[in-house]
Amino acid sequence: MKTIAARPYEYTFDPAHTAVVMIDMQRDFLEPGGFGAMLGNDVSQLAGIVPACARLLALARAQGMTVIHTQEAHDPQLADCPPAKRARGRLECGIGDRGPLGRVLVEGEPGAWFVSELLPQPGDIVLRKPGKGAFHATGLDAILHGRGITHLLIGGVTTEVCVQTTMREANDRGYDCLLVTDCTASYFPAFHAAVVEMVVAQGGIVGWAAPLAAVEAAFA
Repeated sequence: MKTIAARPYEYTFDPAHTAVVMIDMQRDFLEPGGFGAMLGNDVSQLAGIVPACARLLALARAQGMTVIHTQEAHDPQLADCPPAKRARGRLECGIGDRGPLGRVLVEGEPGAWFVSELLPQPGDIVLRKPGKGAFHATGLDAILHGRGITHLLIGGVTTEVCVQTTMREANDRGYDCLLVTDCTASYFPAFHAAVVEMVVAQGGIVGWAAPLAAVEAAFA
């Protein structure tokens, strides 16, 4: 068993029953010309976490932990994209349309794939999801149960949207989740800070939070 110095109190886990879930570290969200930029966001706000995410993934692989990359992307026919989602924002170039990184958030397009520093490695799991939460319309719960996973270390983007949604979904399904605070980010730093406080409030109503250094220290 390992113990991380976390908020609101220590987070204890067995690496054999723990997965690192890296959420949506895709070009469409992190690079100029992608969907995040089309929404008017400063994508450079997210670049700072890439080195920490790479360290977390390397640590997980070295310890033999399950590594899961989620990818928000729709099938080319957009059959799994609700019309309301596509229409949201009244964008000139939105989901399914062709942009600088290919068709926006469509499976197989350059923008839907992961940034070069965080590419999936042999043995990792890539999970395509059509919504914000990683459990919605996916086999994630079955994958975790099949591997005996009970604990999740969570990173990725953005903190207040796909990361928080996934963490709340996992909490409702009985998983003990730790948000690795410097492995997740928002286009709006205040939103990131608010989510961290929501997670750990009321004795950890959603889960735990700790920086990567505390995770690494647990294995030192």
